[in-house]
Amino acid sequence: MERFQDKYRIPSARLQNWDYGWNAIYFVTICTANRDDYFGEIKNGKMTLSEIGKIVEQEWIKTPVIRPDMNLELDAFVVMPNHFHAIIVIGENQYNVQPDADGRDAMHCVSEDAMHCVSTKPRVSTITNTPIPIRACFEILK
Repeated sequence: MERFQDKYRIPSARLQNWDYGWNAIYFVTICTANRDDYFGEIKNGKMTLSEIGKIVEQEWIKTPVIRPDMNLELDAFVVMPNHFHAIIVIGENQYNVQPDADGRDAMHCVSEDAMHCVSTKPRVSTITNTPIPIRACFEILK
């Protein structure tokens, strides 16, 4: 038996005809089951991460490192008691480039790392609009 028997289904909030692997900037929200406060609590106006919340933060920071072929840039993020917000940039990479008429990748590795076809040019933060390393984005938020 299907869980809700289509009683409580709502239309998807996702943009139709959009591939969420495309080169773009995305705002992401991830919520805990039942909105339980697994990630920590707010004390005196400051977020105090639980052990699980610390893992969430550490794993998010590692995202571009463990997926170097995806050409990812992390921007602002925040871990809240029962959810997580983040801005992530998916750059051009081997998974989201449409082939040209000859069936070859439209992206050329001219000013890019030939091994992964990822940009080696500095990125510009969408928060400060200045070139800064990814690590600095996290320092700005703390």
